[in-house]
Amino acid sequence: MRKHFLLIYHYAPNYIERRAEFRPMHLELAAAASEAGDLILGGALTDPFDTGLLLFHSIDKSTAEAFAASDPYVTNGLVERFEVRHWATVAGSLAAEPI
Repeated sequence: MRKHFLLIYHYAPNYIERRAEFRPMHLELAAAASEAGDLILGGALTDPFDTGLLLFHSIDKSTAEAFAASDPYVTNGLVERFEVRHWATVAGSLAAEPI
């Protein structure tokens, strides 16, 4: 059964200044994951601009971990650290584990 997983990026302090160089490759990776049906949503939290969230729909967290491992934001140090958390979605039309 596919579940929801959040890939949480904690950005480096110089993320904004450096992202332009790597953004096209990051967005290309995100588009491919979306087309494959794995990535549902992705974006940054603002005010402060210090965290990114990507919502994956997969059997386990390895899909999100593999995405991060190949993401140029991660491999080039724009992300200081990341974590993958299972999100038990139970309400709403897209809930993976509806009650």
